[in-house]
Amino acid sequence: MLTNQSNSLELPKIISVDDHVIEPAHLFERWLPSKYRGRGPKPVTAGIGDLQYVGGKYRHTVDPDGQVTDWWEYEGQFFPYKRVIAAVGFDRDDMTLEGITRREMRPGCWDPAERLKDMDVNHVEASLCFPTFPRFCGQTFAEAHDKEVALACVRAYNDWMVEEWCGDSGGRLIPLCLIPLWDVDLAVAEIRRNAARGVRAVTFSEIPTCLGLPSIHSGYWDPFFAACEETGTVVNMHIGSSSQMPAASPDAPPAVQATLSFNNAMASMTDFLFSGVLVRFPQLKLAYSEGQMGWIPYALERADDVWREHRAWGGVRDLIPEPPSTYYYRQIYCCFFRDKHGIDAIETVGVDNATFETDYPHVDSTWPHTQEVAAAHVGGLRGDVAYKILRGNAIRMLGLPFDRDQRPTSATG
Repeated sequence: MLTNQSNSLELPKIISVDDHVIEPAHLFERWLPSKYRGRGPKPVTAGIGDLQYVGGKYRHTVDPDGQVTDWWEYEGQFFPYKRVIAAVGFDRDDMTLEGITRREMRPGCWDPAERLKDMDVNHVEASLCFPTFPRFCGQTFAEAHDKEVALACVRAYNDWMVEEWCGDSGGRLIPLCLIPLWDVDLAVAEIRRNAARGVRAVTFSEIPTCLGLPSIHSGYWDPFFAACEETGTVVNMHIGSSSQMPAASPDAPPAVQATLSFNNAMASMTDFLFSGVLVRFPQLKLAYSEGQMGWIPYALERADDVWREHRAWGGVRDLIPEPPSTYYYRQIYCCFFRDKHGIDAIETVGVDNATFETDYPHVDSTWPHTQEVAAAHVGGLRGDVAYKILRGNAIRMLGLPFDRDQRPTSATG
């Protein structure tokens, strides 16, 4: 471990690269063009039935006698909000899969001014937020039948994200935009449209084939990766953005999926390391959200060993010219919130690759105790390393206008 010899570390304000937003009920009424509103998402308040985990997804039914819940109705499907995704402020034993209304949520879940207040009490300066109703990378719109309306919804969400959610925050709320996953040319156009107004982050699926989309090995996504590289747009991949979570026995409780969730990030990162994407696009930046980092040292060791010993029959002899870890240290960021094992191995994880998150307002969130949690992790590190992990790497990754006169020199660019 890199130790702080003075043992008196002043904890810098945190930049969280993985938080979440609960969409306000007015989003599509205000931001979707009027000609699409009749076919777009509509807010609904109704009772919720039993929740079942089937085939890697939660299925919900409306029950007039059930817990009153806020939903979205879209193309005849209903999408409820649940306590686990708006958990801040509840006791741990009350963070359940029951439905919830916005009135019952902490206002910081959906109100940007209230979010900034909650960030202030949590020692957080800036925050990057993933969507909820569209799902982590916009799967809701990718699955829609009417793709004309779905495209309008993607653009409306992005306009709301940039102009309303982030607009009056003074840069503290960092825009994270969607793409129309079903059409790579439309995706490129949306990347360029948002980059022109300063957006430097897009959310993408960790494993696109799980969504019925082409794989990253196919070359189909190369125009998207090229546009992200050219505009400096970071490709952010949240666990579960493949619309499934790792599982063992089919009847295992959800706690099994929660424990194994890092497997998605590990699988996706290995996919990218052996895909050639990072070779063809050497300035492209990938960020893994909520994947933690304690697993990374062995994953890199194994990938490098496979490259050395098995690259001929493994199909990567002519595709990957250098050990896979080379591309990780150059182009990939991980993030964590509780991972002391990863901190113990921070030199191998990469002092220039690790970032921090608070996961507000999900059940895993460290709010309002993030300062104490962060201090417990980085308190034994050198001050410059703690700075990089808690904010410096996020600033460099996203090109944020913070600390320009304080930013330490990075070994990875």
